[in-house]
Amino acid sequence: MNSNSPFSDAFVRLTEPHAAWGAEQLETFNAFLPTGPWTADLDRCIYRQAGRDLRISILGSYDESDASWLWGWANPGFRDMPAVGAAEAVRQFGHTHGIREFTEELVDLSACADPRLAVETLAFGAMGVLGAAGYIGVQASPDARLYMVPDDPQVPWAAPDPVTLPRILLTGAGVHANAAHAVVAGYFGHHALPQRHGPGRISADLPTGATVEVSFDDAGRIGSVEVGAISGPAAR
Repeated sequence: MNSNSPFSDAFVRLTEPHAAWGAEQLETFNAFLPTGPWTADLDRCIYRQAGRDLRISILGSYDESDASWLWGWANPGFRDMPAVGAAEAVRQFGHTHGIREFTEELVDLSACADPRLAVETLAFGAMGVLGAAGYIGVQASPDARLYMVPDDPQVPWAAPDPVTLPRILLTGAGVHANAAHAVVAGYFGHHALPQRHGPGRISADLPTGATVEVSFDDAGRIGSVEVGAISGPAAR
């Protein structure tokens, strides 16, 4: 177990490369989805919020009374529904890569310092390994929250933005305390950006014609993120 995380080392290692692009994509998704009342028709895999319909797939549910997470495939009320496809895909990923949080029917989060933050991290990690366009968490009853991911082509995908990139990388690196290098490399890899690795740094070229260089301190944390226009061949 990683001393800086309530999650297993396998969970951290396999989800950290998705943290920065996931944070970026989640901002795009939240801006796309209007706020307002919601309903869900799980038989039809349809979620409606403020008049906008989305095709969704269920991840699982969180019981606030005992701080436990139940995957959709393990829930007797959901397990035979087509809507649990996302949960099933996460379970298969967990079996393939040895991530117990993705394969245990019930994940006990009561020992976490902040169970509500832990459940969001769990759902966010599932979004990342699925490559989903976001995730939704809603209060389904006084003591339970339901989590879903969109499976709908109308959801826009985020693109690297030189203005917001420093904040996005720092946000991603903050999900797991010691994962900065993997977070940055994972972000560039997700967007298929050519990246160059050197001692204590990673640099990449953005589609906008800018270059970004990320440096790390002796503890492996992000020390600086510098974004500048490319006037000639990128320095290596």
